[in-house]
Amino acid sequence: MDRAAGAIMGALIGDALGLGCHWYYDLAEMRRDYGDWITGYTTPKPDRYHGGMQAGQLSQAGIIFVMLLRSVTEHGEYREDDFTRRLDEELFPLLNGEPAYGPGGYTNQSIREAYRRRVEQKKSWRETGGNADTTESAERAIVLAARYAKQPKKAAESIASNCRLTQGDEAIIAMSTAYNLVLSQLVAGKKLNPAISGKLMQLVHSGELPFHAVTKRDSSAPRPGDPDPPLAGRFSSPDALLTPHYIALAALDPEIKIEPAWKASIVYGMPCAIYHQLPAAYYLAARFGDDFESAVLHALNGGGQNMSRAMLTGALVGAQVGIEGIPVRFIDGLENGQELLELAKKLGTQV
Repeated sequence: MDRAAGAIMGALIGDALGLGCHWYYDLAEMRRDYGDWITGYTTPKPDRYHGGMQAGQLSQAGIIFVMLLRSVTEHGEYREDDFTRRLDEELFPLLNGEPAYGPGGYTNQSIREAYRRRVEQKKSWRETGGNADTTESAERAIVLAARYAKQPKKAAESIASNCRLTQGDEAIIAMSTAYNLVLSQLVAGKKLNPAISGKLMQLVHSGELPFHAVTKRDSSAPRPGDPDPPLAGRFSSPDALLTPHYIALAALDPEIKIEPAWKASIVYGMPCAIYHQLPAAYYLAARFGDDFESAVLHALNGGGQNMSRAMLTGALVGAQVGIEGIPVRFIDGLENGQELLELAKKLGTQV
């Protein structure tokens, strides 16, 4: 329960931390505006992304996250029709298809595409997924990863289904699902270390996770005459489940140095795409697995798409340290922090 709530609050804190200093690709400019080391919530500059909002508020990604959180906690389970109803009734009427518009001060590409398909083209929710290669679906599905931490198959099915509402690329859905399956393992009590991928691959071979494994259980090659594995799932490759193994190896290897740790954003890439974001989040969450503040602040101070990096990192570390491991100042400084904490704890009781 505590780890599930920690994952939820870690994600929300990460989102709000990134609001003010979001999308600075010129780090000298970010340092000039916010100092050499950002330690908490900041107010966006009027002429930048999220201008007009205040320190401690959530971006639109955080707002959608809370919509899903409320839906799940009210029903005790994921009901996709209820979540999509909320998007139809509570979010889409506030959008117009433009980036710099809507709740949170900015609407991401995947949400803009879903809006156009759903509102302008009158498509069903089975037809709303677009081509964005970003992390919005991975971020909101953190709610489902926490809720179904004890049910890997249910987690994978719910997460993938939710991702398809806004993502049409199966590779992006696979990476988004894999991230959240890693998170589920952490909520269940595991640590983000090199062994995490092995635990996930055991679930693949047992048929509990819908990933296709070409190699045998010991990763040995198939032999001539071996049949195609009968447990092939919707996802074409297990590689997305193997990524955290190698990233954790790098984070824990004393001969591999990224110093200071915020430079993981430069090593793995500052842009928005999920294949830049996940390695940096895995690295920081493995390196600072018992230090929430260090993890999210290094994610934040790396610049670029630091909002998503801090949100994804915050969930991974929040799941490892639990609510008690998150400094109180981050909850107190978050708008409606106590209300959100109660929702997070309620979801924790449902796991």
